[in-house]
Amino acid sequence: MDRTVRTVEDVLALLDGLFTSESEAGLLATGDGRDFWDRFYADRSRPVPFFTAKPDENLAAYLDQGLIAPGRALDLGCGAGRNSLFLASHGFEVDAVDLSPVAIAWAEDRARDVGVDVRFLCGDAFTLPAIGSSGPYDLVVDSGCFHHLPPHRRVTYLALLNRVLAPGGHLALTSFAAGKGGMGSELADADLYRERGLQGGLAYTPESLRWIFSDLVEVELRRMRQELPDSPLFGVTFLWTGLFRRAAASAASGDTSPVHDLT
Repeated sequence: MDRTVRTVEDVLALLDGLFTSESEAGLLATGDGRDFWDRFYADRSRPVPFFTAKPDENLAAYLDQGLIAPGRALDLGCGAGRNSLFLASHGFEVDAVDLSPVAIAWAEDRARDVGVDVRFLCGDAFTLPAIGSSGPYDLVVDSGCFHHLPPHRRVTYLALLNRVLAPGGHLALTSFAAGKGGMGSELADADLYRERGLQGGLAYTPESLRWIFSDLVEVELRRMRQELPDSPLFGVTFLWTGLFRRAAASAASGDTSPVHDLT
């Protein structure tokens, strides 16, 4: 008999265990997926679209349009560092985190090659003490991490944003799009637990993203634009891109949104 659940984090860890089969272990942004992602990034020559050194087209557009400005940035699930390097080359002070040591090693090689300074961190973004240790971030970038989280870890994700995103700061999110031309599983949350699998990643509608991030102000939410092979930017249309802002007034007045701060 095992009676070990005492805290909310114990409950979340118990639910994590439902998604740790060989096929799903790599799709968690927690420690169980490290081996999967190490294997995924081991062969740098694989024709994986986001192995390219190009930044996301929406991230470049936000900067060009003045929607974001250089400051402190956190790149969640940075992979081989393509967005981290772009931000660092445009004046951002960047912390970049990934679960996979293999991915981090590749990102560090790229940073040396182009001569930019990024602080790369290896581990679980939800528990690494170094994240936010030097103060809040003006920009949090997530290109493909969020849609690999099981539903219960959205709670942890929102708690992380609440802790590290500065008043007036932005979340730049890229995730699988539901519907025609999209990608990812459209199973209901409850069905994912019955199936004990994430089906390769979760697809979202605009309405679901607006609901999940309703504590933030929507700046822009659209499909990612398709970029041609010779473009300096990365873009595929099966993804949503969203820019959300933390309201400066509520954050500065001490609104810590405790409903999300469960971890």
